[in-house]
Amino acid sequence: MLVKASLAILLSAAALPALAAQCETTVESNDAMQFLTKEIVVDSSCKQFTVHLKHVGKMAKAAMGHNWVLTKQADMQPVATDGMSAGLANDYVKQGDARVIAHTKVIGGGESDSVTFDTAKLAAGENYTFFCSFPGHWAIMKGTLKLGS
Repeated sequence: MLVKASLAILLSAAALPALAAQCETTVESNDAMQFLTKEIVVDSSCKQFTVHLKHVGKMAKAAMGHNWVLTKQADMQPVATDGMSAGLANDYVKQGDARVIAHTKVIGGGESDSVTFDTAKLAAGENYTFFCSFPGHWAIMKGTLKLGS
């Protein structure tokens, strides 16, 4: 009986990591101007969330660079428009833009970057969009982010 109880405790403890919230994700982008992820759900128990952006293509960032930018859905187009004039040196994100919740740098083929942000910046029920702000990419390269339960 003691062996069975010990085994049950060990199995329960082994299952704990599987129940822990995933507070990070990887988003792949490619030379076909695509994010391979269309939706991200952030567990509400996460205090911070990390997005790892990976460019699985081969083209240089000046030709087919990608970044990952998070805004409220309503702010996506104005942020992308303002980002075009910010230029590649500023990762196509206007410096100090309070509408930007988080963003990575622009990366080219074979490169990667990560960004970690406080989930306190997210509100339940709000619609968020992630997108690439490289000029011309944001209309196609986008997805949704939601705060889950």
